[in-house]
Amino acid sequence: MLFRPNSSLGVPIYLQLMEQVKHAIETGALRPGEQLPGIRPLAEELVINPNTVAKAYRELEHEDVIELRHGAGAFVSGNARAKKLTDRLRAGQAIVAAAVERLHARGVTDDEIRRLFEAELAGLTRTGGHGG
Repeated sequence: MLFRPNSSLGVPIYLQLMEQVKHAIETGALRPGEQLPGIRPLAEELVINPNTVAKAYRELEHEDVIELRHGAGAFVSGNARAKKLTDRLRAGQAIVAAAVERLHARGVTDDEIRRLFEAELAGLTRTGGHGG
């Protein structure tokens, strides 16, 4: 299964589920038009309340990430907004991959790279840059 929420993170499960669905779409693991697992089966598999899955799906629908079709289930949205997000993130992923490769070539470890990225993001947020 694509989704693995973690209750020990201190982040609401429905938000984790939303982020994991978005990530699956961004990386191409889920494609436009593809059906997501049903609310009850997913809740049972993840051992969470079905209302948590339903809330995540409703929020994702509100953000135009998925479409809820009565009686049919939840499907990845085929709209331009989702495609634009995917294209933007794939381009960003290529930039990050190139940066990681260059840092590895200089002998920087994975943990050091993570710290550098985190520090840079924190710096952008503090200075009013393009923080997320």
